Amino acid sequence: MTQMSAAQAAEFAGRWLPAWTGNGPETLAGFYAEDAFYSDPAVPDGLSGRPALLAYFRKLLARNPDWVWTQIEGIPMQAGFLNKWRVRIPLARGALDMVGVCLVQFDAAGKIRRNEVYFDRTPWLAALSAAAKAT
Repeated sequence: MTQMSAAQAAEFAGRWLPAWTGNGPETLAGFYAEDAFYSDPAVPDGLSGRPALLAYFRKLLARNPDWVWTQIEGIPMQAGFLNKWRVRIPLARGALDMVGVCLVQFDAAGKIRRNEVYFDRTPWLAALSAAAKAT
């Protein structure tokens, strides 16, 4: 795949990011290539292959079924785009809004072959810790 335009990145994100909400890991995994690589702050060394991603997505989405991801901006890059995003994570009291970026690159079939997610998860971990102490 050649470089995506900002409009193409927005169109893709409009289909892909909603799959992160609602605990549908199979739907989310369907956006990824069979040999995809994925990393985020919880799995910094990454996961390879759709079966590993699906197992991770099942746990992650089950714990966070109501979070909502939206794109702030898609910045074109070779074979994909840099996705600047916002997530709203419901908490026992209120919600946490966080911003981060992820690299999204595609294979020739239009499936995600590489997805590296970067954000500071300190506020989220602090909120989870505070909620655990309150119960």
